[in-house]
Amino acid sequence: MNLRRIIVATAAVSVLAASPAYADETPDVPIGTRLAAQTHPAVQLTSLTYTGKVSVPTPAVNEANLYALVDKITADVVAGKVASDQRTIAKYMFEQMNANVGAYLVPGTPNRVVDAEVGGMCTGWWVTPDGYMVTGAHCVEMGEKELHDVFAQQALSKFYEEDAQGILEMVKDLSPDEEMIKLAENLFINFNAANMQVNGLKKEIAVLQAHPGGGVDKTAKPIVAELVDVGESYPGKDYALLKVNGQQNLPTVPLGGDADVQVGSTLYISGFPGLVTNTPFFSLESKLDPALTEGPYNALRTTDKGVPYIQTQAPSYHGNSGGPVFSKDGDVIGMLIAGTVSEGGEASENESFVLPISVIKEKLNEKGIKPTASATTTRWNTALDAFFLKHYSEALPIFREVQALHPTHPWVAEYITNSQQAITAGKDESPQSSGFWLLIGAGVIVAILLGLVLLRLLVKSAKRKKRAQIPVYNGAPPYQAQAQQIPAYQPPQAHSLPPAESTTRYRPPSQPYQAYQQAHGGQQHGQQHGQQPNGGPVPQPQPYGHQPQQPQPRDRNVADLERELEQLRRQLGNRPPQ
Repeated sequence: MNLRRIIVATAAVSVLAASPAYADETPDVPIGTRLAAQTHPAVQLTSLTYTGKVSVPTPAVNEANLYALVDKITADVVAGKVASDQRTIAKYMFEQMNANVGAYLVPGTPNRVVDAEVGGMCTGWWVTPDGYMVTGAHCVEMGEKELHDVFAQQALSKFYEEDAQGILEMVKDLSPDEEMIKLAENLFINFNAANMQVNGLKKEIAVLQAHPGGGVDKTAKPIVAELVDVGESYPGKDYALLKVNGQQNLPTVPLGGDADVQVGSTLYISGFPGLVTNTPFFSLESKLDPALTEGPYNALRTTDKGVPYIQTQAPSYHGNSGGPVFSKDGDVIGMLIAGTVSEGGEASENESFVLPISVIKEKLNEKGIKPTASATTTRWNTALDAFFLKHYSEALPIFREVQALHPTHPWVAEYITNSQQAITAGKDESPQSSGFWLLIGAGVIVAILLGLVLLRLLVKSAKRKKRAQIPVYNGAPPYQAQAQQIPAYQPPQAHSLPPAESTTRYRPPSQPYQAYQQAHGGQQHGQQHGQQPNGGPVPQPQPYGHQPQQPQPRDRNVADLERELEQLRRQLGNRPPQ
């Protein structure tokens, strides 16, 4: 049996066991998945609501102008400018009336009155834990003309639908199609917008916070927001700052810089597209969760008012306005403001325009608002880092801490449930606690100490067996042996190992999207073999009746073994403290 190889191999395995190593801890999680999980809690649905008493006169036909229009259309048909079929002639007539509504429809009696409530929804995002929110200027106010148009479309729909049906009765034999119906309705929408009066007008801006677990249902009450600052609607600096009082520990999003992205970078838009929130096919709870879209940074444009806007192909829709736009690192680099629309007013694929973050920071600075990361968000991101590494038992208590910091957090309850289920299913891959590794490390040190003592005893025992023996003569000795003073026996002294530093404990990272690392450091410890603690030579036992001999070289294998053990001892000493 090769004792040397067994001892060295055992010591090497022990050192490896005492220093736990972690495999590549960069999880294969898509950027968008991580980014959505980190930022969605801070992205909120906002509402702008106007209420008032609206009155509008009953429309009457200006017969003289209408007869003149009929004569013109007849001449155009004869001249071949318009097709002669009745459907085409009817559509052409409605188009001409829409071009100059006031010439063909005039106010009549009686006035029709209705209590109206109109408005729209946008997206906003928290920038401070105490309730400051950023959104778009056009999300918090409307001009007079725009407001009248909205009232005419939303509040007076009953009236314009009835009026349009009355005029379509005249051409019912033509079986009006969708286009003809739309032309007739627009005629009366435009009339109502031009002739309505609104009394007792009130405006309210609110934030609709999601319930724990996500989503907003009919029981959710909007929280009124104060308008602190507002810019100029697109193509100006389309920016607004809101404040919701009585808030603390709100989730927030970090702000980046203009230089974080460039042409070709991928941008991520977060918000509430009206294409989804206004459809009846999805549940109210699910369709009011933020949606994330992505696309390339195409170009940097400047409007005729000198305001920069980023053009991107990340899809956006009505309702996305005011939403944050992120870089791949999860920092806000701008705010979604506008998009291209079709002739019918629908959003078209795929041009969106983003107000750069530098403009937003400029406006925040004017009001002395300093964006701040909340404790809720900091701990939330730490928990997510562990969760995506499948360290569920490590993530679970941090998620509970987040829940305590912000009880109405929209997604923490779901992550707590998912973590518990993963642990129960045996999917937890959390590393062992540092205390476990400290116990292993202490056991290894004791084992090596005992091994060194045993080794030294074996070495000394072997040397004593090799001592030279006194010659034995059959006859009388040639001389009388001289009496010598026998030195006291000095037992061999084992060198004590220095105390080992504590093992490295897993430390989760403080920044998102970065690989996990372990720090290593420390100083070397230990004394040179062959010396006592006071620096003197180790005494060697002497045989009787002879002069002291020079120390014999130690066995080469034993010397090599001691050097390797010394190296292992120093490696233990190099482990960093907790």
